[in-house]
Amino acid sequence: MKFVDEYRDGAYADRYAKAIAEAVTQPWSLMEVCGGQTHAIVRFGIDQLLPDSINLIHGPGCPVCVTAIELIDKAIDIAAQPEVILCSFGDMVRVPGSTADLQVAKANGGDVRIVYSPLDALKLAREHPERQVVFFAVGFETTAPVNATALLQARQQGIENFSMLVAHVRIPPAIEAILGAPDRRVQALIAPGHVCTVMGDDEYAALAAKYHVPIVITGFEPLDILRGIHMSILQLEAGAAEVQNEYKRSARDAGNPVARRMVDEVFDITTRKWRGIGAIPDGGLCLKEAFASFDAERRFGLVDYSVEESTECMSGQVLQGIIKPHECPAFGGRCTPEHPLGATMVSSEGACAAYYRYRRAAGTGD
Repeated sequence: MKFVDEYRDGAYADRYAKAIAEAVTQPWSLMEVCGGQTHAIVRFGIDQLLPDSINLIHGPGCPVCVTAIELIDKAIDIAAQPEVILCSFGDMVRVPGSTADLQVAKANGGDVRIVYSPLDALKLAREHPERQVVFFAVGFETTAPVNATALLQARQQGIENFSMLVAHVRIPPAIEAILGAPDRRVQALIAPGHVCTVMGDDEYAALAAKYHVPIVITGFEPLDILRGIHMSILQLEAGAAEVQNEYKRSARDAGNPVARRMVDEVFDITTRKWRGIGAIPDGGLCLKEAFASFDAERRFGLVDYSVEESTECMSGQVLQGIIKPHECPAFGGRCTPEHPLGATMVSSEGACAAYYRYRRAAGTGD
């Protein structure tokens, strides 16, 4: 990746760490929203460079992790049907549903395929007109435009054997649920740069003003995150609560207007259940009525139902920043990447997976 070394320069990281230490006069708790940022923090030991007075809280920014159990079960039900090819991103295959996962569905004879894009699934639908091809559409606003592209192409090309099981979630309503909690500990937010690259910062400005919290749109490399933390601390120390953009090389105030128009053409905003958190008003996307014929839930007659989550898995508390992964009694014992109790131990962006991979040998998450 071009310029990646510049964003991982140790000497500059030390300078930012010193600048942060010099700016801090009291304890502060900051939440990084994105799971990609969490992995960078743990992998590169960014939290260990900071003063003890700064507490980094890991947020719910992993779309695989927050996909509702019910939707996993529905994907398994669809995959079990003989005429179906179910396509998914690789992370979703091992995320546990209520009794199994898509890997088990594949072992039981389901045609489950890992793809890199919904356009790969659309290609399969063209190549196999005798089969129903379903794409499990998981992601934040970041992946919504390419999913919208696939549906627009399917409609334009008259591909009738293609549909989507939509599990899209939206970041700003989840942030509001966290900021509005009575036991809120979050004093500043490191916002996800990739989401803002698509959607802009409109909703974040309203949240910063309503809850009086600094929000810094931040990238995913070590220097990005250290800069975002520094900018947040300067605001906190000054009593400010504004939206700032550290990730200017990608994110713009208005986002990507073309991508936003495509999302608006295909999707409506809806209440969405987040795994480990619960139903969040306006917390997800669903297909507009004009695209109802591409809705896999309708096509396969899947009814709505509710599933109780495991009481042993504490991923809900991890996703809300209430505990850190190593504080769960099952971490590294009953729950491992090979035998996960929850999605946060499976996903490449899951906080539990990050701690297991990078901190387990030390026996601590600190």
